[in-house]
Amino acid sequence: MTIRTRFAPSPTGYLHIGGVWAALFAWMYARRHGGQFILRIEDTDTKRTVPGALENLIASLRWFGLDWDEGPDVGGPYGPYIQTQRVDLYAQYANRLVAQGHAYKCFATPEELAEMRQELEAKGDRSGYDRRYRDMPQAEVEKLEREGRPYTIRFKMPLDGQTVVPDLLRGDVVFDNDQFTDYVIVKSNGLPTYHLAHVVDDHLMQISHITRGIEWLNTAPIHVRLFEAFGWEMPVLVHMPVILSPSGKGKLSKRDQAFDDGGERILVRADEFMAGGYLPAAVLNFLANVGWTFGDDQEKFTIEEAIARFDLADVSAVPTKLPYSKLDWLNGQYIQEMEPLALAAAVKPYLEREGYHIDVDQLALVMPALRVRLRRLTDAIDFLRFVFEDVPLVVMAEDLAHKKMPLPAAQAAYAQVLDFIVNVEPFDVETIAAGLRAIGEGATENNSPGPLLGSLRLAITRQRVSPPLFESIVVLGRQRTVQRLQEALALLNTVTANP
Repeated sequence: MTIRTRFAPSPTGYLHIGGVWAALFAWMYARRHGGQFILRIEDTDTKRTVPGALENLIASLRWFGLDWDEGPDVGGPYGPYIQTQRVDLYAQYANRLVAQGHAYKCFATPEELAEMRQELEAKGDRSGYDRRYRDMPQAEVEKLEREGRPYTIRFKMPLDGQTVVPDLLRGDVVFDNDQFTDYVIVKSNGLPTYHLAHVVDDHLMQISHITRGIEWLNTAPIHVRLFEAFGWEMPVLVHMPVILSPSGKGKLSKRDQAFDDGGERILVRADEFMAGGYLPAAVLNFLANVGWTFGDDQEKFTIEEAIARFDLADVSAVPTKLPYSKLDWLNGQYIQEMEPLALAAAVKPYLEREGYHIDVDQLALVMPALRVRLRRLTDAIDFLRFVFEDVPLVVMAEDLAHKKMPLPAAQAAYAQVLDFIVNVEPFDVETIAAGLRAIGEGATENNSPGPLLGSLRLAITRQRVSPPLFESIVVLGRQRTVQRLQEALALLNTVTANP
């Protein structure tokens, strides 16, 4: 069997992280078996289509690195890959079902349907339809058509017996047919419903495995019966488990934006992860741990390593929670493995979003020291704010001193440091580190540079949390470092001027 999987979202808004998860598993399975992964856009519910959603969806998937072999933007042998561009095709197959007696035209008006629904519910029947047009004589059907009466097309579900739905994760799931109605497969506006459109597309696009949410399992019998009516082989059905909120309270898929869950901030939209300072590789690693286990008690792995082991049959069928507690840790691990220049390039857009602009090469100077401190790329903003904002020095002179480096010693040391920074060549981390350590050793009674270096870090960055001193000086530059040292020395000198 040639493995062909698909991700078939509707352009009705943002891409949910659950959608990325479903796409990831379908994508990994295709890549594992050297098959094809298809992107298909199911947009027949035109009332819910959001302008720009398709473009956003494609951009989001590409950000995560999930590429597709066929799709609306890359083409392929079974296109078009947008369902509203395939309407004539669906009409052709719907008419075939009608001609063969598997479907029929239903002329029920909205008023009729409302009356039917009310009468049926009074009997405890929630099907909403009494099948009154199912066996209408052909002459009467033609008469209503000549009168221009609008109609839908409904599929004839069996009235008794059972339908077996084979599911890869659950085995055969058996349904009694008397619980189903005759579902609409073509709406009165000529557009197909999901039931018909995905069956036709999955067959014509030669999809081997249908991966979709567990919510579709209860209507899977109509899909099984549609494949039978067409005489087509049924793809393998894989109904993915429910994703729960981390607390286990409610479906994560019901959320439309970030929320607090037990004091933890939970992201749900793909663009929230993109904007939140996460690396695509880390998020994919995080998602791969949901409902599937890599093995060997290993939680961090590359997606290539996961692909080599992945099998849809190994996915858990039970509801599962996203392990958000591991996400920041995973992201930090991936950040630590990045080369300084690559990390600087990744951080730069988040700085620019804050209105901060800096050369990537200059930013890369501080990355070796900074990367071990970052869990998200956005963490760099607070660490590096001192580079972009000239914050006043708002400490007391005593804050720049130390019990092992009293004020007179601090004054002398700062004067030496100022002279050193003005003249040091080359202006690099190694040279600056050696010079400042030497000055710091002479400034304390026990020859420890720590008190001076800690004081300088506060005086130069104006932050309690910042990158290491030497890298901070290089990134800040000679001129601005000198200016801040002068302000700090002036503050220290006020003690002498005003005893």
